[in-house]
Amino acid sequence: MTIDPPEPERPSRELGVEEAGIATVVEALAFCGANEIPHPGGTLLAHLERVHALLTEWGARPALRLAGLCHAYYGTDGFPTALGDPAEPDRLAAIVGEEAERLVRFYAGCDRGFSYPRLADPEGPFKDRFTGAVTSPPLPLRRDFAELTAANELDIMRVNPELRARYGPGLLSLFTSWKGLLSDSARRAVQTTLR
Repeated sequence: MTIDPPEPERPSRELGVEEAGIATVVEALAFCGANEIPHPGGTLLAHLERVHALLTEWGARPALRLAGLCHAYYGTDGFPTALGDPAEPDRLAAIVGEEAERLVRFYAGCDRGFSYPRLADPEGPFKDRFTGAVTSPPLPLRRDFAELTAANELDIMRVNPELRARYGPGLLSLFTSWKGLLSDSARRAVQTTLR
């Protein structure tokens, strides 16, 4: 099912997308079934809301916080269940804005096995799992991606001790290698959660 909620309000540019439309986004995600899809710590929607809250706590800008709220909309390399079709980006962009939608699509497209170990390299090669294309995203985009990835994984580690025991050491190593990409708040959260 894809987002097609009844007449979402267009956010005001003065207020910003998030402040004007966060309830609409949550409603749209529920409409797509995110509140019924199991996920560590409850439902996918609960996870998405916690990732959004973490990014807010870390001081992320509104577009990145909204991307956090919708990061699994197209599915991911680690969670293939999709709420929408990446070939129809206008549906998501209509409620979160174009920048947040682009971040969600970029996040969803990550071939983790290829991209994670190289993300902090000077060229940061990134492989799109949908197209197979390898690009060198600009540093600000890689920073957004790293921040969103950390928020996503740390939420899962916080709510599931078994997964933390299994994957925590590897994530600590990965996020330590990304220290130049993560905000101070994210780095502190990595240390607190994974040590």
